[in-house]
Amino acid sequence: MIPSAPSSPITASVDDQVLFRMVRTDQLVAVRRSVLAAIPINIVLSCVVALVALNAGRAFEGLCWLLLSLMVNGVRSYICRWPFAPWPGVAPESGVATSPQARPVEWHLRVTTAMAALSGCVWALIPLLCDGYSSPQTVFYLTVVCGICAGAVTYGIAYAFVPVAFIVPALLSVAGCLAYAGGFDNLSLAAMVLLYLAALVRGALHSDRNFRESSRIRNEATAMAVQLRKAHTQSLDATQQLAFRASHDSLTGLLNREGFTDAATLHLAAPDGRRHALLLLDLDGFKAVNDAFGHKVGDRVLQDVAHWLQRETAEMQAVLGRWGGDEFALLYCLREERQAPPEIAQALIRSISFATAHYGGHLGVSIGISVSSEAEVADMISFADEALHEAKRTGRNRYQVFDGALNQRLATRRDVERDLLQAIGSRDIGVWYQPIMSSDGSEVHSLEALMRWKHPRHGYISPEEVISAAASTGVAEPLLRHLVDEVCRGMRQLEAEGSSLAGVPVAINVSPREMAQLAVDDIVLGMLKLRSIAPRRLQLEITEEVALDTHATRGRLSALSAAGIAIVVDDFGVGFSSLASLRSEYVRQVKIDRSFILDLSSSPSNEVLVDAIVQLGHSLGVQVVAEGVETQAELDVLRSLGCGLVQGYHLARPAPLAEVMAWAAARSAPPSAAAPAPVPAG
Repeated sequence: MIPSAPSSPITASVDDQVLFRMVRTDQLVAVRRSVLAAIPINIVLSCVVALVALNAGRAFEGLCWLLLSLMVNGVRSYICRWPFAPWPGVAPESGVATSPQARPVEWHLRVTTAMAALSGCVWALIPLLCDGYSSPQTVFYLTVVCGICAGAVTYGIAYAFVPVAFIVPALLSVAGCLAYAGGFDNLSLAAMVLLYLAALVRGALHSDRNFRESSRIRNEATAMAVQLRKAHTQSLDATQQLAFRASHDSLTGLLNREGFTDAATLHLAAPDGRRHALLLLDLDGFKAVNDAFGHKVGDRVLQDVAHWLQRETAEMQAVLGRWGGDEFALLYCLREERQAPPEIAQALIRSISFATAHYGGHLGVSIGISVSSEAEVADMISFADEALHEAKRTGRNRYQVFDGALNQRLATRRDVERDLLQAIGSRDIGVWYQPIMSSDGSEVHSLEALMRWKHPRHGYISPEEVISAAASTGVAEPLLRHLVDEVCRGMRQLEAEGSSLAGVPVAINVSPREMAQLAVDDIVLGMLKLRSIAPRRLQLEITEEVALDTHATRGRLSALSAAGIAIVVDDFGVGFSSLASLRSEYVRQVKIDRSFILDLSSSPSNEVLVDAIVQLGHSLGVQVVAEGVETQAELDVLRSLGCGLVQGYHLARPAPLAEVMAWAAARSAPPSAAAPAPVPAG
């Protein structure tokens, strides 16, 4: 197992240099406060000392000493109020005077220490007032000096140099005078003063160390707390950004599919009982803009469309999102008559051209509308999507409201998609056959296999709907295998019963989607081999776009053609490049689209086109089939034009294999025993 990487700490430790600066700042602030608190006491004691000196007959000396003490204390008080320049990254507590142009913290600490030493020197002059601690007032002076020194240490716990600078001159003066006076008592007292001085210095240093440690811990905790708050804020911001990204489209800034669904669900849950409209918009012509100008410009187009939608719906309090690709979704509550969904849709269709006209590509928009007061978001999206498909099917750049007919079609499609796989497994999906005959009616050239499924609820389902449902549900390959197998079974049945159709080729239709997405060659050839059917017995009908899509189909068509399967181009003439499909090396037959055959006898232009196709087919050695022949007049024209193969209701209708076999048997029987044509498909 690969060990996971250690998780990074929420906060980083505080830099030692930063902590040192924080502690130094705290020391300066605390020293200033202690000095300012001690100076009034110093002044009071100075006045008392002056009074004692005055009483002892030393008025001049006492007054001079008092003035000197007051002057030094005044200077100290003034200096303690100077602003200082804080270090970068260090924020002093509120109420402390700071200035970026001022002196730094270390300079102020040194000045404060020097002024403390100067004040200590003033108190070191006390011997001048008491004859070197030999006058009757000696005890008083000793008491005052030792007391003020003890007070200095007590107040100056933050920075040891300040109280030490104050007490050293004063107490050394006392010890020196006592030692100079001599005598056992004085010497002992001098020694005690020195011991007292050492104890005070030691206490000051100990207090300084404790203060720095507590300040370091407090500042580190404060810094960590700040970092934790910052990390928490960043975490909240990151969480909000992640939540925004999870629910919004990164390109347009609109809600994405999930975000729109959630927001729309909350919107619909409002207990106001009003109806809501959901519009699903799909851009018409966006692919052309993307292809012509590139994906970067395509992204700008989507952004412009998003901004355009926001402007157009600003007053509707709507939920707006990008549903995916070039589709957008809009949900709003119907509050005013002028906000009727058709009017909103029509206004959007009119104004879409102004959204991105500066790119040179014209855009339209197709809109599907669903209106409901009780449906859920998923259902409204499904309804609007069905209406959108109808709008695009009927011409694009228009809107369609989901109605009863579309609801029935949607229900049908859902049932078809749900029941399709089971119908394949139970062989409910069958194959009917329609003959392709020579134009003189003398023989059956081939059979076209047509898929038929009679749904238990909705009746016969068109092959196009079945193929679409198979693609959307992922059962396109099982469906194709089933149909090829049904055709193989049918050919085996023809051979077993000795029908006149036993050697007739059978054509099966393959849609463009199946041809592009499935390994049609492997499926068809594999099924023929499994059922022991010769490939020449099978024909494959494809559309013109499949024949021309060489990138997707060249290998598959080549394999099928090489195996002996004839490739037929169905609905020939309605594609965008019909003649080009005839150049394909695989095509062996084309079927003229029925739109050219309809009323052929009364349409000279269609007659000219059909004649051109027939002659072109003869020149290229390609068989031509006219499909959709429904009248004798149409058949007569086709015969006169030399079209050798025909198919249509006038000749024979699609029917199950048994009926087609009976029809073929009746054709080969004497005229008196002729049977009716097969019944039409349901």
